[in-house]
Amino acid sequence: MKFGKDFVRQMIPEWQQAYLDYAGLKSILQEIQTSLKRSERSGVLKRKLSASRNFSSLTKRYSRSSSSWEPEIHDILVYATTGDDGFERYETTILEVAEAGRESELVFFKALDLEFDKVNHFYRSKVEEMVKEASVLNKQMDALIAFRIKVEQSSSSWNCSETVSVDMNAFIFKEQRKTLAEELGIKVEGNGSNGRDPTKESVPEVLSVLDHIRLNKTQETPLSTIKNVLKLSNQEELKFTRENLKKIEARLKNVFIVFYRKLRHLQNYSFLNTLAISKIMKKYDKIASRSAAKSYMEMVDKSYLTSSDEINKLMVRVESIFVEHFTGLNRSKGMNLLRPKVKKEKHRITFSTGFFVGCTVSLVVALVMFTHARNLLGAVGHSLYMETMFPLYSLFAFVVLHMIMYASNIYFWKRYRVNYPFIFGFKEGTELGYRHVLLLSFGLGTLALCAVLINLDMEMDPNTNDYKAMTELLPFFVLALVIAIFFCPFNIFYRSSRVFFLTVVFRCIAAPLYKVNLPDFFLADQLTSQVQALRSLEFYICYYGWGDFRHRQNTCRSSEVYSTFYFIVAVIPYWSRFLQCVRRWIEEKDSSQGYNALKYFLTVVAVCLRTAYSFNRAGNIWKIAAWVFSALATFYGTYWDIVFDWGLLHNPSKYWLREKLLVPHKSVYYIAMVLNIVLRLAWLQTVLDFNFLFLHRETMVALLAALEIIRRGIWNFFRLENEHLNNVGKFRAFKSVPLPFNYDEEEDGDS
Repeated sequence: MKFGKDFVRQMIPEWQQAYLDYAGLKSILQEIQTSLKRSERSGVLKRKLSASRNFSSLTKRYSRSSSSWEPEIHDILVYATTGDDGFERYETTILEVAEAGRESELVFFKALDLEFDKVNHFYRSKVEEMVKEASVLNKQMDALIAFRIKVEQSSSSWNCSETVSVDMNAFIFKEQRKTLAEELGIKVEGNGSNGRDPTKESVPEVLSVLDHIRLNKTQETPLSTIKNVLKLSNQEELKFTRENLKKIEARLKNVFIVFYRKLRHLQNYSFLNTLAISKIMKKYDKIASRSAAKSYMEMVDKSYLTSSDEINKLMVRVESIFVEHFTGLNRSKGMNLLRPKVKKEKHRITFSTGFFVGCTVSLVVALVMFTHARNLLGAVGHSLYMETMFPLYSLFAFVVLHMIMYASNIYFWKRYRVNYPFIFGFKEGTELGYRHVLLLSFGLGTLALCAVLINLDMEMDPNTNDYKAMTELLPFFVLALVIAIFFCPFNIFYRSSRVFFLTVVFRCIAAPLYKVNLPDFFLADQLTSQVQALRSLEFYICYYGWGDFRHRQNTCRSSEVYSTFYFIVAVIPYWSRFLQCVRRWIEEKDSSQGYNALKYFLTVVAVCLRTAYSFNRAGNIWKIAAWVFSALATFYGTYWDIVFDWGLLHNPSKYWLREKLLVPHKSVYYIAMVLNIVLRLAWLQTVLDFNFLFLHRETMVALLAALEIIRRGIWNFFRLENEHLNNVGKFRAFKSVPLPFNYDEEEDGDS
C-alpha cells in the first residue's frame, strides 16, 4: 500500500483537518517536477555544478531548552520565531532560487511551513489539554484513596498507617516522590526522630478530601428526572460502602481507559505527521535534486512535535497506576484493557454470509416456482391467506430489508471514513461490521422463507393438510425463536450489541425521562419507518391470542380494541420522537428542537387521519383532512431532512450543497434529495387508493412500507455524514466521560 493511502487510513477521522496535507504537498511536487522537465526541454534550466558549493545552514536557537546548533552545509535555511501566543512558527528559505523553474519550490516550502505550524500548534494544544486532564485525574485518585480508607475503617478495625503507607505510594499521581508526608502535601519539620510516625499524622489530611467532594450521578434514571422537574433534592448521599466503592472504581477505570486512548491517539498523531514530513522531504530531494531533507528533519526533531515527552511520561504513569490498582497487578490483563486488540475479520463470517445469501436467493426462486406451478394466486383460499398469513410473514421481510439497508450504510460509512462507532457510542471492538449485519439479516431471511415453504407444502400435501393448527403456528414459532435469541442472556449472537439495542429501545419508550443522545433519536427515527412492522406485531397478538389461527379467520378488524390499538401502535414511534425533541428543547434551550417537535406532531396528526380514512372512506371530511395534514407534514419533513438533518441546500454553499462533502460525486446528493421527496409521497396511495398493478391490499401495504424503509436507509447515510462532519469541524474525537467525584469548587476557592 502506498504511504499516502496508508496515511489517510491511519488518521483519526475527526482530526483529519489537523494532519499534514500530504496529498496537497505531493501535488505541488508534481508541479515542480513538471516545471523542471519543461525547463530542461526548452534549454532554460542550466544548473551549474560546482566542486565547492557554498550553502548556509539550517539555523535556529531554542530559548526553551537554552540550546543552539551551529550552521551546516545544506540547501535550505529555516528560521523559527515565537508569536505573541507563545507558539513557534517556521519559515524556510531556499538558496539559489534565481534559477529558472525554481519558483514553485518557494510555493512548496511556504505550504510545508504552514502545514507544519498547523500540526505543531494542534499537537501542543492537545498536550496541554491532556496535562490538565491528568491533574483532574490526580484529584480523582486522591478522593478514591480517601474513600477506600473510609470504607476499610467502617468495615473493621484497621491499621490506617500501614495501609496509607502502601496506598499513597502507589495512588498519588505525582511525577516526583520524596516522603509520604510530602506526597500528601503536608510539611513535616524534622526527620521524625521524636518517635512520631508522620504517616499516621497524614491520615486525617487524606480523609479531609471527603469533606469537599460529592458523588456524581453518571446514570440518569426516570426517578432522578422527576425529582429534577419537581425541584426536589437529587444529590446522591456519600455512603461509604463496598458497593459504592466498586461502582466508583468501575467508573474511574473507564475514565483511565479513555484517557489512555487519547494519549495513544496523540502519540500516533505525532508519529504519523513526522513520518509524512520525512516522506515528502525525501520526495522533494529526489525531484529537485537537492539535499534539504536532512536539514528540515533536524528542525522537526528539535520542534515540540517530536521533542516533547509529556505524552510518553503520562502513558507510563497511567499504565503503572492502572495495572496496580485496577487489575490487581496483572499487567497482561491491564494492558489488554488499555490496548485492546484490533478485531480481525474472520473468514467464517464471510463464508457464512455468502452461504445464507445463496440460501435466501434459492428459497425465493423456489417460492416463485412453487407459487406458479400450483397456481396459488388463483386458488380459492388466496384472499384469506393474504389477509391472515401474509401479514405474519411480512414482519420478517420488513426487518430483513431494514437490516440490509443498515449493512449498506455501514459499508459506505466505512468507505468514506465516517466514524460511526464513535458517533453511536459503541464500546470499542463490539461494533458490528456490514458482514455481521448481512449474516444476521440473511440468516433470518432463510429461516422465514423456510417456514413459508413448509407452510405452503403442508397445506398442499394430502397427508398433512388436516393439521391446520400446526401449519398456522409456524410463523409464531419463528417469531418466538427470534425473540428468545434476542433476549438470550448468554454471551452468544453478539450479546453486547443486543444489550445496547434493547437499552436504547427502552430509553425511546421511556422518553422524555432520559437525556436524549444520538443513538436514542436515531433509533426512534428508524422505528417511525417500521410502523407497518409494529402493526404486524399487533396482528400476531390478535391472531394467536384470540384463537383465530385454529380456523384461519380474521376477526381482528371487526374488533374495536384492535382498531384502537391500530391507531396507538402507529403513533408510538412519532410520539416518542416528539417527546425527545421537547426534552431537548427544554434542556438545551434550542429553538430548533421546538420546530422539530412540531414536525413530528404534524406527522402524528397526519398518520391518525390517514388511518381513520382507511377505516371510513364514505365521507369526504376525513379525506380532505388527511390530504391537508399529510401534505403539510410531507413538505415540513422533507425540508427538515434535506436542510437540517443532511445539512444541504444552504445558500452560501457551492452548488447549493455543503461546504464539505464526503462523496466526490455531487450528483449523488441531488439524486438522494429527489428520491427522498418521491418516496415521502408514498402516502398518496393511502388517500387516493390507486392500485395500478391490481395487487392485493396487503401486498400494496407491504410495498409502501418497503419503500419507506428504503428511504430511511438513504436518510441514514447522509444524516451520519453530516454528524461526522460536525465532529470533524470541532475536532471532537472523544466523548466526555463522567467522573465519579465532583469537588466543591467554592470551598476550594475559599481555601
